[in-house]
Amino acid sequence: MSDKFHKALAAIDAAHSEDPNLKKIDDNSDNTIPYELHYAQKMTSYLNAYNANASELLRLAIRAQHLRRWEVPRSSYPATKAGYFGWRTYLKNRQAELAQEMCAAAGYSQPEAERVAALVRKEGLRQEEQETQTLEDVACLVFLDDQFEAFEQEINDEEKMVGILKKTWAKMSDKGRGMALQITMSDRCRGLVQKALA
Repeated sequence: MSDKFHKALAAIDAAHSEDPNLKKIDDNSDNTIPYELHYAQKMTSYLNAYNANASELLRLAIRAQHLRRWEVPRSSYPATKAGYFGWRTYLKNRQAELAQEMCAAAGYSQPEAERVAALVRKEGLRQEEQETQTLEDVACLVFLDDQFEAFEQEINDEEKMVGILKKTWAKMSDKGRGMALQITMSDRCRGLVQKALA
């Protein structure tokens, strides 16, 4: 990887490290990590399993998925479907802009920095753009591995969770789905996945 890659990655991770929300590293210690840094590292880990030869620009877009997300909480938008989509749209555009600025500051050309931003915005997903689909698959895998169980407990609505899983599955490629089926889950969550796929 190039020097500018490491410089951009360091800037992205420095921003993640400012997240005041903490996650325990394991259940047997008090060690914690800023949540968004944890999330970013999970994204990279799944990307490496999915495609070890991914480009620098995709790697940076993967790492920047939730860039400074905690600064715009869901509660800052109306608790409606339209409010949710408005929040998501604002976040992806803001995260893309921040990632583009960090990549440009690290020495990437304007087209390269704009490419990272386009990936963060998931442009080309409906046209089956390969790198965008990889990013979508990785994001879905991290959701299923790292967030699904807590989310399911919070929602506590089987029908709603099955609907969310169906939508998640529809976003993924065959390769992503295959990897998803290998994720270790509780019996409860595994059962919800089976219902969604039935």
